[in-house]
Amino acid sequence: MANYKNVTHCLFDMDGLLIDSESVYKTIYNKIISKFGHNYEGEVVFQVLGRPEAVGINLIIDYFKLPLSFEEVQLKYHQFQEELFVEVRVMPGAERLLRHLVKHNIPIALATSSSEKSYELKTRKLKPVFELFHHRVLGGSDPDVKHGKPAPDIFLVAASRFSDSNPVQPSQCLVFEDAPNGVEAAVSAGMQVVMVPDSNLPKELTKRATMVLNSLEEFKPELFGLPPFSQE
Repeated sequence: MANYKNVTHCLFDMDGLLIDSESVYKTIYNKIISKFGHNYEGEVVFQVLGRPEAVGINLIIDYFKLPLSFEEVQLKYHQFQEELFVEVRVMPGAERLLRHLVKHNIPIALATSSSEKSYELKTRKLKPVFELFHHRVLGGSDPDVKHGKPAPDIFLVAASRFSDSNPVQPSQCLVFEDAPNGVEAAVSAGMQVVMVPDSNLPKELTKRATMVLNSLEEFKPELFGLPPFSQE
């Protein structure tokens, strides 16, 4: 049996983990590149997954050799966001887990690469869920997050904001992620990480995770010293 270490705090990614937004992103990128005869598929999808907006756009321009400037692609990207992020559903098991941790006074924080504008757009109909967090670190807008995932910055910043007087150590934090870049960021931060990857993600890209699940519904909090779900 794997040797999991007890934790006291939890950090959550957002896109693809808590909300089903990655499918929308795939649609957006396909709309942008299909005019040039490309399909959004293959290794570039996993390179972009979990990265800040600007990094993802630059990766796609370079990979598909688009005859567009960064500003042109970003404009189209934002237009499609406004159009397509109308209804975003919460992923299975996500709200149950968040409410369980809050009920048992386990501090939780959001650590997403999204910008503030993008975050507001995606969560505008999900406010009760996202108000559960002690705090939110929006990597695309936060000046303290100098480098995006797979750098550890976002998780270290999120951990530091739980308390000014009694700093939370990285080893006390459990990260929840869906993307290889996010897993790498958590590991680099010195944290354990539960991964819920896309079913199409190659297995070799999940090896760095502490635990790999098909869904947050499968998570057993007691394995990390957290209060178990009640049997009710």
